[in-house]
Amino acid sequence: MARVDPSIAAPPLLLLRFLVCSGFVLLPFVSFVGASVHSYIGEKFAPKGNAFVLHGGSEGLYASLIDPNATSDRGDSFIRFDKIIFRRLTKAAESSKDTDSVMVQAIVFEVEDRETIGGSAYGGQRAVCCTADLAKLGACTQGTVIYRPSTQNPNWPQVLTAKFSGKEPVTSLPTHSIPIKRTGMYNLYFIYCDPALNGLAIEGKTVWKNPTGYLPGRMAPLMNFYALMSLAFVLLGIFWFSQYVRFWREILPLQNCITLVIALGMFEMALWYFEYAEFNETGLRPIGITFWAVTFGTIKRTVSRVLILVVSMGYGVVRPTLGGLTSKVIMLGATFFLASEILELVENAGAVSDLAGKARLFLVLPVALLDAFFILWIFTSLSQTLDKLQARRLMAKLDIYKKFTNALGVAVVVSVCWICYELYFKSTDIYNERWQGAWIILAFWHVLSFSLLCVIAALWAPSQNSMRYAYSDDGAEDFDREDSLSLIKPGPMHSKDARGSSALADAKAAVGTNNTNSHNGDLEEDKRE
Repeated sequence: MARVDPSIAAPPLLLLRFLVCSGFVLLPFVSFVGASVHSYIGEKFAPKGNAFVLHGGSEGLYASLIDPNATSDRGDSFIRFDKIIFRRLTKAAESSKDTDSVMVQAIVFEVEDRETIGGSAYGGQRAVCCTADLAKLGACTQGTVIYRPSTQNPNWPQVLTAKFSGKEPVTSLPTHSIPIKRTGMYNLYFIYCDPALNGLAIEGKTVWKNPTGYLPGRMAPLMNFYALMSLAFVLLGIFWFSQYVRFWREILPLQNCITLVIALGMFEMALWYFEYAEFNETGLRPIGITFWAVTFGTIKRTVSRVLILVVSMGYGVVRPTLGGLTSKVIMLGATFFLASEILELVENAGAVSDLAGKARLFLVLPVALLDAFFILWIFTSLSQTLDKLQARRLMAKLDIYKKFTNALGVAVVVSVCWICYELYFKSTDIYNERWQGAWIILAFWHVLSFSLLCVIAALWAPSQNSMRYAYSDDGAEDFDREDSLSLIKPGPMHSKDARGSSALADAKAAVGTNNTNSHNGDLEEDKRE
């Protein structure tokens, strides 16, 4: 067997142990959410300046396509407040006077108008809540949120108010729908200014709707994208399975792996389409479909990476087994699957925005490290395979491996360039103002992986000559082990043992005969084509 550094399995093994432990810790705390239906149960207000703030949601919304006063909401776009209730602590209610009146406000604004919230034109003071000094200047009303009218969107920001009068322990916002007449990224914040409301609890939900359904604006284009990708996988599947059935007697184990990846891709794209379609109709993520879409996608990515790795090692083409490397490949694949599954579940079924930056890095970093490890191992194995094919002059196999290497090299370069663009995009779009194009970031990776799969399917498509690319029995063992006999004519050797020298020469001659036969076999097969 080709020698591999024993430490090559150490990083995946350590990561596997780490992820098993962290997965059990993180997954119970994944808060399954409905995105366009934002539910509030037990959320805490956080101090910000002289105010206490709770972020109620942020989504890209398209302008309504119909009159907002129409009876049907088909084509309508709105944000609806549904049974929003505030409860203050019993101690705070009992300590209030009968004449007291404290309020909680909900403010909705477009991200372009963020500078109109808070601050004051008087004295240069920046504050969210109106203070007594500002109230004396007539700039605002004490105890309320400071805001100025938008210059782009008349009658905005939209502000709703709930008041605690006297010793009332509970108050609520009126059920109200805010029509969206202008396309933009909208934010909702619940704010109170009086410290006496510390410990305030909120219950209820808000519903955010686009003209075409409940999908958030940045996700809406992905539904059509997944429909197109499903069609693309179907067309690839028709081509591949027709060849598979036609030449089923010539099928290699490698081609069975490609069949599995294509089937998984078809299931993944179809499940994502149905998940988005259901989400669009109800405003709630269908957790069951989401889970299976994530799982099928993770399995596909894992199998794809393992497939590329074993092809790079020459499995099914120039060697019959991976030998001692099999356990290492399986361990790396299992670790990648676990890391990706946890990350994808948290991102798609959990409230990603609720995770702190360090917490998300905690999940992304293992996947990135494992991807880098895959790439390193793949190109190291490819280099070794190409060298040995070149030395043995197996030209037909060498040609197909060169094409495969070129395709991988292009994919890696394009991926690095896209990662740089993605980092630039996210670093320069802090407030999600370019939300209408954000779907392309995710779509690109699906298109790239599909393109690479098409290249692999074209290179190793089932045909009447499939077995030509399989390993040959006479050379498989010699390919797997470290060459003990030089494939190039050796120089003079000085040995005291004549019989040993003669036996060594005979062995070299035998190897040379095998190489010649194998080379002639490839040439004859080329001529028959």
